[in-house]
Amino acid sequence: MASAMTLEEALPQVLKKAKYQSGVKKGLREVVKYLDKRAAHLCILAKDCDEPQYSRLVEALCTLHSIPLLKVDSNQTLGQWVGQCKYDETGNARKVVKCSCAVIIDFGEESEALSVVNEHIGK
Repeated sequence: MASAMTLEEALPQVLKKAKYQSGVKKGLREVVKYLDKRAAHLCILAKDCDEPQYSRLVEALCTLHSIPLLKVDSNQTLGQWVGQCKYDETGNARKVVKCSCAVIIDFGEESEALSVVNEHIGK
């Protein structure tokens, strides 16, 4: 069975599952704390983060502790994926709060989406 799911489709599903396990931490303080403790399985960083030091710090900690780092195009998208938004009655995200980085400390259950992400980060 060939997996037709792309990383862009898999990542939001993995984040959603992890969120139900309270396995997603977001924001610089939380992210740095879990990266330092080596408790993060995966770090997600928005490419459009407007603070270069912020990005460099997160990248350096990921490299130092050998934690896989994935980059997404938009902090708006990442904010929506980690649940920092309200949904209207038609299911569209409204009032999305931007999120520049997040870590997953608990993936939750195994899924096809998790396999795609793990394959991509080379686990």
